[in-house]
Amino acid sequence: MDSGIGLLAAAAAVRRLRPDADLVLSSDPDGMPWGPRTPEDLTGRALAVARAAAEHRPDALIVACNTATVHALDAVRAELEPDIPVIGTVPAIKPAAASGGRVAIWATPATTGSPYQRGLIRDFATGARVTEVPCPGLADAVEAADDAAVTAAVAAAAALTPADVTDVVLGCTHYELTESPIRAALAARTGGAALVYYGSAEPVATQALRRIGAVAEPGLPRTGGLTVLHSGREAALPAAAFAYIEGRLLAGQGAPVG
Repeated sequence: MDSGIGLLAAAAAVRRLRPDADLVLSSDPDGMPWGPRTPEDLTGRALAVARAAAEHRPDALIVACNTATVHALDAVRAELEPDIPVIGTVPAIKPAAASGGRVAIWATPATTGSPYQRGLIRDFATGARVTEVPCPGLADAVEAADDAAVTAAVAAAAALTPADVTDVVLGCTHYELTESPIRAALAARTGGAALVYYGSAEPVATQALRRIGAVAEPGLPRTGGLTVLHSGREAALPAAAFAYIEGRLLAGQGAPVG
């Protein structure tokens, strides 16, 4: 679940790990974006999206949104667990900081500098050199599959990223859909230095399988189905999803499994 197509990265990761998994993608086009909403309003929207997914009796629910994890995870867990395990999405600050290099955390303006993110830095990156990089407009540009807007937003964030950065945390699920432009912009910024990127999609997918007692079997035949919910209504993948390899994979259009 997510407000929009940021959930594609985690869903595609599950599909790669378990091609036989039936997936339900529950988003909220009627209420997005969630970021500018009050925590109470956002929690209400997130609960509605979670309830719509829960009606399909899933084995687990991934909250594939950093903002919803911050504000609504406890409420969603209180309502659905223990019947449905709920897995949140946390920026991969801990493994990035463990590398010992200089870390940049790309996140939405609302998350950058927030008590939540500062708490993660305090708990998991003490002593590390960490720069928080706000990325205004990037999630919206990804949601719209607007290449020009993505390029502009990525360039602006790259300009705020230290030239000696070694590790980059993608702290919004939308950003994982556009990792290639981010890599290109930062390669130009750092003189072509080899950077390490940390997303949340695969760790979250792995955690979801673990919570339900399943294991990764990427070699299985692809038999899993796909259900798409838009603010509770059954729908199709939005056109913007097909701009990304993750969306094409989920729709079965040319992207390999595994």
